[in-house]
Amino acid sequence: MTTIDITPETFDETVRSEGITLIDFWASWCGPCLQFAPVYAEASERHPEVTFAKLDTQAHNAFSGALEIRSIPTVWAFRDGILLFQQPGVLPGAALDQLIDAIEKLDMAEIRREIADREANAVDDSSGEPAAQ
Repeated sequence: MTTIDITPETFDETVRSEGITLIDFWASWCGPCLQFAPVYAEASERHPEVTFAKLDTQAHNAFSGALEIRSIPTVWAFRDGILLFQQPGVLPGAALDQLIDAIEKLDMAEIRREIADREANAVDDSSGEPAAQ
């Protein structure tokens, strides 16, 4: 599979889709981004079951800032709409393969339970008391 270009308008729909989605935050002026591009493209060919997306941080500067992208390239990984990984810097192809393998092996039911437990036990910022349940 080839990579797809996403925009702020298509971001939510892309990351909320079922399965694994990787996003490469990049810019055309960034040397490390240009170094990483063929590695990312080759990984997309090895893993056709994964959605490989790219978001141009220069073209979508305000959106990238809102997502707190401070260094490029940065890779985010989602599965079934849940952000599971984010890391700046160039990743070798083997590291991308290992990341995908690790995400495929996750028990998503357990991940959802952990998220629900964390949200249920969240502290109410205004009172310092646990959130009402």
